[in-house]
Amino acid sequence: MSKFKLTNKYKAVVIGGSAGSFQGIVKILSNLPANFPLPIIMCLHRLKHVRNGFVEALSIKSIAEVTEPHDKENIKKGKVYLAPANYHMSIELGHYFSLSTEEMINNSRPAIDITLGTGAYVYRDKLIGILLSGANRDGGLGMKFIKDRGGLTIVQEPSECMIDTMPNAALSLTTIDHVLKIDQIVQFLKELDKQYIR
Repeated sequence: MSKFKLTNKYKAVVIGGSAGSFQGIVKILSNLPANFPLPIIMCLHRLKHVRNGFVEALSIKSIAEVTEPHDKENIKKGKVYLAPANYHMSIELGHYFSLSTEEMINNSRPAIDITLGTGAYVYRDKLIGILLSGANRDGGLGMKFIKDRGGLTIVQEPSECMIDTMPNAALSLTTIDHVLKIDQIVQFLKELDKQYIR
C-alpha cells in the first residue's frame, strides 16, 4: 500500500538542489519512467563560468533529454529543463520560461527561490516541489510558496544529505508533505507516472 496519495492533477515538477545534490539528481533522472508525462524543471546551483559539461553529464544518465531553455521557450510535457548557468529562471503565466541576470539571491544565480516561487504562482496546486541537499537556505522560501498555494512539497531526508542546510530551511518555514530519501523520491515519481493515461 503506497503512502503517497497521488492524483493525475499535477502539471509540473520543480527540483532545487545545491552542494551534494548532483548524485541524487543523477539517480532520479536515470530512473525516470520512460515518457514521464510532466515537465521536470530543475534549478541547481552551479559554477557560473563553467557552461559546458554539466548538461551533458546529466543527459548521459537521464532517461529524458536534459536541455537548458532559451528565454521565452514554452514548457512542454515530458521534457527535462535545467536553469542555465548564471541566469535566474522564472516560470511565466502562459507556461514559458524567462531568463534574467538580475542581482544574486542567497548568493546564487540561478536562485532556486525564483524558479520555485514563480512555478508556485503559475501552477498553484498542480505543482510538485522537490528540494535536495544544499549548503544555503535558497529554496526554503520557494517551498513555502508552493505549500501556501496548494502544491505538493518534498524534501530530501536531511540525514541522507551531504549538506542539510537547504532541506532544513524548508522544514523550518513550512509543513513539508514528505521527507524522503532519494530512492523514495524515485519511487514517488514512478507511482505518480502510473496515474496518467497515455
